[in-house]
Amino acid sequence: MPGTTSCLKPTYFDVVYSINPWMDPAKPVDTPLAIAQWERLREVYLSLGHTVDTIDPVPGLPDMVFAANGATVVDGRALVARFRDAERIAEGPAYHDWLRDHGFPGLRTAAYVNEGEGDYLLAGDWLLAGTGFRSDPRSHDEAQEYFGRPVIGLTLVDPDYYHLDTALTVLDGRTIAYYPAAFSPGSRSVLERLFPNALLATPRRRRGLRAERGVGRIQRGPAAERDRAGRTAAGARVQPDRRGPLRAPQGGRQREVLHPGAAPGVLSRGRVPVDLTRGASRPRGCPRGCLASSRVCAGARPRRKRG
Repeated sequence: MPGTTSCLKPTYFDVVYSINPWMDPAKPVDTPLAIAQWERLREVYLSLGHTVDTIDPVPGLPDMVFAANGATVVDGRALVARFRDAERIAEGPAYHDWLRDHGFPGLRTAAYVNEGEGDYLLAGDWLLAGTGFRSDPRSHDEAQEYFGRPVIGLTLVDPDYYHLDTALTVLDGRTIAYYPAAFSPGSRSVLERLFPNALLATPRRRRGLRAERGVGRIQRGPAAERDRAGRTAAGARVQPDRRGPLRAPQGGRQREVLHPGAAPGVLSRGRVPVDLTRGASRPRGCPRGCLASSRVCAGARPRRKRG
């Protein structure tokens, strides 16, 4: 069902500082390529009937392109991010002003460090909330009071997975995919209890479980709430593998494969691993082994993780 998506053109996309293990300012960034891919993806959304609002990029804020980090949007309400790192702090006011001018008169800026939908993902009635590296655990209570939804706190323990959306993505209200080793033992137990049919990433090719953040999107409106299987507020999308849907073992229902940039190479349901990359060819410019039929490939973005 068509919805409304807000995205930010990567005009100022660059790596000029390092605030996570993936950022290396010494390596060049192909900004024109990023812009071309962003334009193509925007065209795809428009062709599918979605409304695409464009947020104006701000010079000097290269990470603002990851618009999902700018706020958490649930039930038509927006809680604007408060960033941990000095390099990103100015993004919060910029997103606040844009959201205020585009239909969110009652929005609020978080009182504690809260990196938006990088660390907050809606899964059914629950709001999954990450902490450990970026968002302050006190922000979980704040989000619960603001949105009136139960917040499930999850602790990340591997610095490679500093945001919740780098280690977990929501497929629909009852199904998620995640990399267990990124979480504390207690958080793994919580996920196992809440999502017994989750798809699990194995250590092999585990990188890239994040939602499609390079697009720079905040999605809102009724369609965003009803159609989490296709697109989460954090920007995850699900597309069928060119070779057909992934079949769950032991007669389970079919699963679709996450689009590159959201999927690791190996997923499993329960204890049965499935290699998603075997026999696949990489589209031009894709460093991760894209399996999607679309030429719009998140894996073909500049190769460093950002934000």
